[in-house]
Amino acid sequence: MEIEGQTGTHDARDDIDRRIRFLDDRTVMEIDFSGLRFLSSAGVNAFYDRVEERIAETGEDLWFFMVNYSDCRIDPAAWVAFSRRGKTVNMAHSMGTVRYDASEETRRQIERDAGTEAFDPNLFSTREAAMARIAQLPSKRRRKVRHAPNYTRADFELRITFHEPDRIMEADFSGFTFHHSRDVDDFYDFIEEAILATGRKWYFLVNLEDCRILPAAWVQYARRGKRLNEGASLGSVRFAPGSETEAEIRLRAESQDFRPNIRNTRDEALARIAELKAEAGQA
Repeated sequence: MEIEGQTGTHDARDDIDRRIRFLDDRTVMEIDFSGLRFLSSAGVNAFYDRVEERIAETGEDLWFFMVNYSDCRIDPAAWVAFSRRGKTVNMAHSMGTVRYDASEETRRQIERDAGTEAFDPNLFSTREAAMARIAQLPSKRRRKVRHAPNYTRADFELRITFHEPDRIMEADFSGFTFHHSRDVDDFYDFIEEAILATGRKWYFLVNLEDCRILPAAWVQYARRGKRLNEGASLGSVRFAPGSETEAEIRLRAESQDFRPNIRNTRDEALARIAELKAEAGQA
């Protein structure tokens, strides 16, 4: 089976779902990459989008990850996305990750990443050995992760502006750090409440200059951003993102059917919003 960004089709979704299994009695999520060939970042993103969705459907944030790499090939064009998306979902949801039956080429790449990103690759030859390793790892399930808030409503209030005549909601994330999911939820709860009070939809203008979205926050940031855009946005344009933030947004745009609309400056972003209005016949 080859993954080539076949997103949005029922068959592709079913194929991916068959490769994601939850062993509730062992708190394990098993991912089966066996026989897959990832040709591009779009295919990688499609797979990991569904992994994130399936985890959300369980209602449990934390799982042990067990990954089958038997006869899996990851082409060079897909490696950056594969590494980035894997790291993001691990930081957000893994209590420990074990991998087994990787090819020599895949094993070398994982070990190289392990050497540069300071994680234990936990590579084993068989599923049984991988499962035995999981049995040795401590569970964090009983002590639910409850992140302490880093911000208050006062930190958000001056960062949201409604430009009434232009139907633009401006979100200023400049210099802001999303450390984890609690930061994301607190900020997006505030934004949703503010928009709901207006009783209308808006064009979103988002300032990402020097914004940091740490790996533990990315899954929830993507989820809440998608929900907000689907419910309240007439079109979204982002400007001045940092390299890491921009790269992640562009990766997710490949598989989630949205235009990243990233511009270098606020003026360029406003010009893009004007174009969106013209396209919608609202200029």
